[in-house]
Amino acid sequence: MTTYATQQDLVDRFGSDELIQLTDRSSSGTIDATVVDQALQDATDEMDGYIAARYELPLPSTPNTLVRICADIARYRLYDIQAPEAVAQRYKDAVAFLKAVSAGTVALGLPTAQQPSAASAPQKSAPNKVFGGSRISDYQGWDYGDGK
Repeated sequence: MTTYATQQDLVDRFGSDELIQLTDRSSSGTIDATVVDQALQDATDEMDGYIAARYELPLPSTPNTLVRICADIARYRLYDIQAPEAVAQRYKDAVAFLKAVSAGTVALGLPTAQQPSAASAPQKSAPNKVFGGSRISDYQGWDYGDGK
């Protein structure tokens, strides 16, 4: 499982006390690594959806910005429905950043994915039209047998 951030990144940014409160479902007083790993994987999967529009995955390296974005998204996911406003705002900011990456208005400083060239784009071919604006005049004045 490869993620953009690690449990230690979350501890460094938000503190172990907060992670214990968010993950300790068995009241052991410790961080539940399984819960953290799932939140980090969910965050990475969400990020990949945006990043893949502009960059080939997996990325050759992880910019520090993506570590921060992943940590913010994972933290938001750990709070579930009770996220404080500051945590929710950081999540919204992270998604806005990812949308900008996807649109190409923000660069990660990595090589972008190869875009297909016009030569490799699908080509269409079809027979010439039988009826068209220039050929329909050839048929005007025909007697269709209706007496007109």
